[in-house]
Amino acid sequence: MSLLLNEEQQFLKDTAKEFLQKNAPISHFRDLRDSKDENGYSKEIWKKMAELGWAGILVSEKYGGSEFGMMGLGGILEETGRTLVPSPLFSTALIGVSFLELAGTENQKNEYLPKMASGDLTTAFALEEGPRHSPVNVSTQAKRKGKDYIINGHKTFVLDGHSADVLIVAARTSGETHDEGGITLFLIDKNTNGLNIERTHMVDSRNSSEIYFKDVVVNEGSILGAPDTGYPVIEEVLERAQIGLSSEMLGSALEAFERTLEYLKERKQFGSVIGSFQALQHRAAIMFTELELTKSAVVGALNAVDENSNDRARFASLAKFKAGETLHLVSNEAVQMHGGIGVTDEFDIGFFLKRSRVAEQIFGSSDYHIDRYATLSEY
Repeated sequence: MSLLLNEEQQFLKDTAKEFLQKNAPISHFRDLRDSKDENGYSKEIWKKMAELGWAGILVSEKYGGSEFGMMGLGGILEETGRTLVPSPLFSTALIGVSFLELAGTENQKNEYLPKMASGDLTTAFALEEGPRHSPVNVSTQAKRKGKDYIINGHKTFVLDGHSADVLIVAARTSGETHDEGGITLFLIDKNTNGLNIERTHMVDSRNSSEIYFKDVVVNEGSILGAPDTGYPVIEEVLERAQIGLSSEMLGSALEAFERTLEYLKERKQFGSVIGSFQALQHRAAIMFTELELTKSAVVGALNAVDENSNDRARFASLAKFKAGETLHLVSNEAVQMHGGIGVTDEFDIGFFLKRSRVAEQIFGSSDYHIDRYATLSEY
């Protein structure tokens, strides 16, 4: 397994870096936050991303995508982590596309994937129902009535839920809460009667929503995959999402580290730049080594998806655990080394600490994933 990008992957990553630094720097993120934009992201920027082919990287060529793989998308997500740019890239181009590619019927793929690849349709995955990640904690009910299903329940922490055109909803059609069996996936249009979507303003300004289902009626053609068998698909998509999020977190950690290094070289105290103080050099060295380990874990996990490795699940938990621990460390150190200015809103470094605290909890905390890794390793 190579831990290096090939020429095409490196070119895609470099193109993403150039585009984002020019069109969506952190000042763009700040402007969206301060203006309380109703979408939470720029549709103009998203359209440009789609034109660059980013929305279709995991889409098969027959549906208008490039089928470039997770290594390609991971490089882009790393760069979005550097600028914190809000977009449907994670929720649509990674999660939504993965669901359709893995479980969609031919009709569903023909209907949704070309629009997703062109950036004309966005999705959100409604799974979580409690304060902590638990993919089998599904109590939202979908009861069959003739050829229809009636859905009642509540979903929390739905990324991009308020702006998505289509929701991918995990609901229970049989069994009890916490059973792996009996979970069914549904594709539901945002304008369906009975849906109540409330936007949640997260501390890091990531787009999230609470969604309430009150007698929502959908027909059996809305089922993604087969009834009662949604969990294996959810599990595989979650692993892809955890790996993609790890790439984004790596980018945030690298950016916070590099900004801190520059500050250490500029800030003077007692007549010397603070970067000359041995104690700070040691702390910077620890951050550097942790970042290098995280790079290896993330690249290994991205490769595991593209190579359909039997170890994909372990790689996913390893990457999410390591990225969470490293971003937590680096964001803490970055704020501390900047001193008082580091905790002010006028200075950008605090954004990375806030993003760290939210990203760590998405689809499983570091504690969740180190336990999962141990279980998968039969420890």
